[in-house]
Amino acid sequence: MPETSAVCNATDNGGIQNLPKGFNLNGSNVVYEGFIEAPVTETYQFILYYAGYVKVYIGGKEVVSERWRTAWNPNSWKFTAPLVKGTKTQIRIEWQPDGDVSYCGLRVAEPRNAKERGDLNIWSEMSRDMDYYFISGNDFDQIISGYRTLTGKAPVYPKWVLGFWQSRERYKSSAEIEETLAEFRKRHIPVDNIVQDWNYWKLDSWGDHTFEASRYPNPQAMLDSVHAMNGRFMISVWPKFYDTVDNYKELDAKGWIYHQAITDDIHDWLGYRGSFYDAYDAGARKMFWRQMNDNLFTKYNRGIDAWWMDASEPNVRDCTPMWYRKALSGPTALGSSTEYFNAYSIVNADAIYNGQRSVAPNQRVFLLTRSGFAGEQRYSTATWSGDIATRWEDLRAQMTAGLNYCISGLPFWGMDQGGFCVENRYVAAQQLFDNSGVENADLNEWRELQARWNQFGCFIPLYRAHGQWPLRDNDPCYQTIVYYDKLRYRMMPYLYSMAGWAHFNDYTLMRALIMDFNGDENVKDIKDQWMFGPAFMACPVGTYKARNRQVYFPKQTGWYDLYTGEHVNGGQTLIVDAPYERIPVYVREGAIIPFGPEMEWCDEKPAELINLYIYEGADGKFQIYEDEGTNYNYEKGKYSTIDITYDDSAKEVVFGKRLGAFNGMLKTRRFNIVLVGKSEPKALNLDNPSGKMVNYDGKELKVKLF
Repeated sequence: MPETSAVCNATDNGGIQNLPKGFNLNGSNVVYEGFIEAPVTETYQFILYYAGYVKVYIGGKEVVSERWRTAWNPNSWKFTAPLVKGTKTQIRIEWQPDGDVSYCGLRVAEPRNAKERGDLNIWSEMSRDMDYYFISGNDFDQIISGYRTLTGKAPVYPKWVLGFWQSRERYKSSAEIEETLAEFRKRHIPVDNIVQDWNYWKLDSWGDHTFEASRYPNPQAMLDSVHAMNGRFMISVWPKFYDTVDNYKELDAKGWIYHQAITDDIHDWLGYRGSFYDAYDAGARKMFWRQMNDNLFTKYNRGIDAWWMDASEPNVRDCTPMWYRKALSGPTALGSSTEYFNAYSIVNADAIYNGQRSVAPNQRVFLLTRSGFAGEQRYSTATWSGDIATRWEDLRAQMTAGLNYCISGLPFWGMDQGGFCVENRYVAAQQLFDNSGVENADLNEWRELQARWNQFGCFIPLYRAHGQWPLRDNDPCYQTIVYYDKLRYRMMPYLYSMAGWAHFNDYTLMRALIMDFNGDENVKDIKDQWMFGPAFMACPVGTYKARNRQVYFPKQTGWYDLYTGEHVNGGQTLIVDAPYERIPVYVREGAIIPFGPEMEWCDEKPAELINLYIYEGADGKFQIYEDEGTNYNYEKGKYSTIDITYDDSAKEVVFGKRLGAFNGMLKTRRFNIVLVGKSEPKALNLDNPSGKMVNYDGKELKVKLF
């Protein structure tokens, strides 16, 4: 923190360092050793704040195995350890800072007995009073529906959002954007969205919302090229402005800029000074959108398809304690940042969503934001989990994060698939391979990590790759990544139906097992399995070199292996195969899954032929939802649904009368019904499966399978 900061210096003299003056952190090894003595015998709660590599030992026992975080993006880790009253217990912290600036701190909470730990305590510095809403329901879906009734319904997100996103930190020219998308098309790898991350502007002009001409000589031609290749274009726009740009000056003239960062003379990692706008002011929001519209949206014929709203915590300065972050982020138009800090992302989303709809009322809005708030779904906003590290523990943590996020009532979530902050050893391994062709152990681990992360990503709402080094191309994991990418697109009728349900039925796509199997005590704390829609139970692999994993099969139903069609009884835990190329995925009895044609983008071809996989053992139902995919005509009733039911005892499928209509709707289509049974397992075959072909023209149709 800056030594000139009055706010900072009044608190703790600019931060705690406790290292020799001039000590070079990068490449060093730091060991803290000593003793702690507990006032009472209890299990104590610790929180570790760290960057670089760190291990913690208490009483000679390793309580925190090696963890890593890039130096500029520290992390925290909570753990517990028992301590005995009056006993001096040895503590040891081993720290490799791995950067010129780094962080390491360990705190312990005052002890609480078992009863106190079980009590619910609510405390807030952000509210003068609280209103409590109790939302009841017969199941989790009803409760989430109540939540969205309170906080806002989710619109139908654009169809292409469900496809694959190619993103990295970062493309630096229009040529890189166009060449990358062209390479995907050349290789016939499915992709819908290509993403322009930060610094497409001139280096010293953050917030001017303009392309640097030397690197982006003709932005309109770039956008036209992306669209000609049937891609979509997402661009990063921050609520951040250098104090030299015209947009800053215009906002500042109205009092709509936070000034603490300017007062403290804070410069970012590029060496320039700036701050964030006050999104809590309605006038500021309108001006913010107008600046985006004038410089990006309308200027380029509405060719920008989506907005990436980064740093919307807001993050005026990295790696600052909360008290200083609040000082940098206010006062707001509504009051102190202490009261309103957490809501910044939703008012910022309001600016863009309603701004775009005011100038392009029939073009679906989509926003991606790094932080979220209750109700963000009403602004067609999704959140990703931030700048995560490329470690196996981080991969596993994303599973829990996604489940918690989605069960909180927000339908769309994603992550930096593959991890964002990359260990130096992986970068060095890639460089060694590029220069010499040598594949070392670190490179092989990197590749396997990417394979497992991309397999995982296929079964969450947003299928988005993003990261820095090393590049992910033409290595042993390449084929499995392409396999799951193609599978994702074959699932598009299934996926887009769920997007419709999220709007009309308040549905949740990524589902903790407790949502569908409440009453089975064994599912309450399963962190690495989930339902993806009503049919699939995804079971990703999160451990290096693992070639099998434990899977629990909920007792309420039987299960089928997606790939082989082999049946597994519910109510048991098994060790199942998980080869490098595949993660275990199971399908519940009674599931109905519509698979569409092979495609390279989401609307390349209509699903005139649907391979309809049905899994016997229970009655089933599915509703196919369809509309025009990119506009708001569905709000005017222009969409269609087809209800499909399966009677297991009668082995009969009923296609209900098609309800509704929209422009471009298929009037007739074929369904190839593939019945997978216990006695007749069928391997997944999406190219030419053996089934019963029927023609459907929108009228009710009953089909006997035997």
